[in-house]
Amino acid sequence: MFEISSINPCFAVGDVGATIRWYESELGFSGDPFPGSEPFVFGILRRDGVEIFLMRIDGYTKPDLYEKRPGGVWDAYLRVRGLEHFYQSVKDRVDIKQPLHRQPYGQSEFEVRDPNGYILVFSEPIE
Repeated sequence: MFEISSINPCFAVGDVGATIRWYESELGFSGDPFPGSEPFVFGILRRDGVEIFLMRIDGYTKPDLYEKRPGGVWDAYLRVRGLEHFYQSVKDRVDIKQPLHRQPYGQSEFEVRDPNGYILVFSEPIE
């Protein structure tokens, strides 16, 4: 029997170490870089069973695609529990692209832009 158990976004970044430090301090992830000392070429960000992979590309700058689509272009969509509390804990520390709001498709969401330009959407069903 074939079963897919997870999917992980892979973000190209110019500095794996700086990215790990930002995700740890601002969003509560833990980072696992490779090799054991900088400059890191790869890293895994982990929180609550979710992983985001980081791959270093020297000098890489992510193109800003957000405005190419009405409603924005997203890089990762994270379904969470406790969205309101999490939003209150990060809203004054991170680049909020869209504040917490209700969507017509039954989700409450907010969008964060990380230091590399990746858009993370945090979402919870509206009850």
